[in-house]
Amino acid sequence: MTSELIVFLVLSLVAISSALGMAFSRNAIYSALFLVLNFVTVAVFYLLLGAPFIAMSQITVYAGAIMVLFLFVIMLLGAENLAPLPQAMPWQRPLAFILAVTLVVESVYLIFARAKLDTVITAPGVAANSMDSLREMAMTLFNQFLLPFEITSILLLVAMVGAIVLTNREKRKARA
Repeated sequence: MTSELIVFLVLSLVAISSALGMAFSRNAIYSALFLVLNFVTVAVFYLLLGAPFIAMSQITVYAGAIMVLFLFVIMLLGAENLAPLPQAMPWQRPLAFILAVTLVVESVYLIFARAKLDTVITAPGVAANSMDSLREMAMTLFNQFLLPFEITSILLLVAMVGAIVLTNREKRKARA
């Protein structure tokens, strides 16, 4: 076995176990930390695929900014421990089974369809991870898509302020 295959298999086990830890953890903070570990593992997968820009974006955007926001809201709302789940509605289990089967069928189809695909489509004359393509992507992001980029940051800020306002209202009601 090659070293890349061994690293891939180890990272796969880490990614799967951290995803399961996130899904089954009763403590919301531990769940968020398992998600951070999963994000970092996905970033290493991107490095193995030769996409360092996407790997660093994964770390800075998801494992950094988004998870700090999640942890801030979890601690602000005092939702460290998850409440016991109410009884499931009768239609939820069949729907979950149907959606799970659909996901498996789509995944198998995409794996076999991707195996038939031999080439990766790139712009003519530009390598996918060259400095020129990264520079072009940055220029496009901050010139053509600057308004959606800024609107997204304002939306995150409004969500955080809304969580603070709602928490303060609940605390005031509890004191009264």
